[in-house]
Amino acid sequence: MALFWFCAVGAMLAVYATLDGFDLGAGIIHLLVARTEAERRAVLRSIGPVWDGNEVWLIAAGGVLFMAFPTLYAASFSGFYLPLMAVLWLLILRGISLEFRNHIDSPVWAPLWDVIFAGASAALAGFYGAAIGNILRGVPLDRSGYFFLPLWTNFRIGKQVGILDWFTIVVGLATFLAMAEHGALWVAMKTGGNLEARCRRLAALGWWPVLLFTALVASLGPLVQPHLLEQIARHPWGYVFPAIALGGLLGMKHFNAPATGRRAFVCSCMYLAGIAASIAFGIFPYVLPSSLDPGFGLTVYNAAAPPHSLAIGLAWFVPGMILATGYIFIAYRGFAGKVGIEDEGY
Repeated sequence: MALFWFCAVGAMLAVYATLDGFDLGAGIIHLLVARTEAERRAVLRSIGPVWDGNEVWLIAAGGVLFMAFPTLYAASFSGFYLPLMAVLWLLILRGISLEFRNHIDSPVWAPLWDVIFAGASAALAGFYGAAIGNILRGVPLDRSGYFFLPLWTNFRIGKQVGILDWFTIVVGLATFLAMAEHGALWVAMKTGGNLEARCRRLAALGWWPVLLFTALVASLGPLVQPHLLEQIARHPWGYVFPAIALGGLLGMKHFNAPATGRRAFVCSCMYLAGIAASIAFGIFPYVLPSSLDPGFGLTVYNAAAPPHSLAIGLAWFVPGMILATGYIFIAYRGFAGKVGIEDEGY
């Protein structure tokens, strides 16, 4: 049962990265590709009907984490308190910037919120990447099962690490680039004309840094966390997850054209989902490795709630996921198609 919940949390976070990833990416790129107020509104309309629904998956994953892995929830939410507060404020800033930008007719008001929206989106992508880097690298969990991380120490990897070091910064940059690419392909798929052309050019240029940083993280990861190599050596079938990510990455470049734009975006979703699955597979059975001693790390089994609680949670999880999935399907089906430059909204 604990293994099921590990897979469920991993799947929900992968869905969140795929769905909320494109509206983070749209925020990152919208000042680069939109030249007029009408084009900026078009970029925001492309995500407007779905961005808040996308974040439901993050909230749901946090709730499932609290129910299924309370030890992990307690340790991570206390040890990562500072970055979690930063993420909370950035999520708030993104939301209010979308809702407030058109409340006052002023030459300063809307551009101010546009800059805040772009900055918050970029910072969130970087923070999420740094969080992934911390999970891959491990945190200084001691025998008590708790840890504290300053924002940074000496930017080196060792026993006394900070949230930011050279590895987590590299992963943060890789995530920022991947989200920007994902957002460019989404906006290109949802718009037309000059705006779509600029998004496709940006996606074509951005694909090369994404490839470079993907290869860099894939090379550095096993050096920072040897458990990744041990896991893949024991279970060679796990190569299917990096293969999915690689296939998606190549497809993003191959299909980046107006006639095949939807396929390019689907490939970008494959890339992000493959990366998320590769990380989950690579650290298993750990959910939070320890950089002090592997024996102090939290695993799927020692961090899980009692079996009876997990079974009860399943009875609520299934109907909840049916409702959430149905909502997502209806929302995306109802707002399918391209947005017009002169349409109303945002």
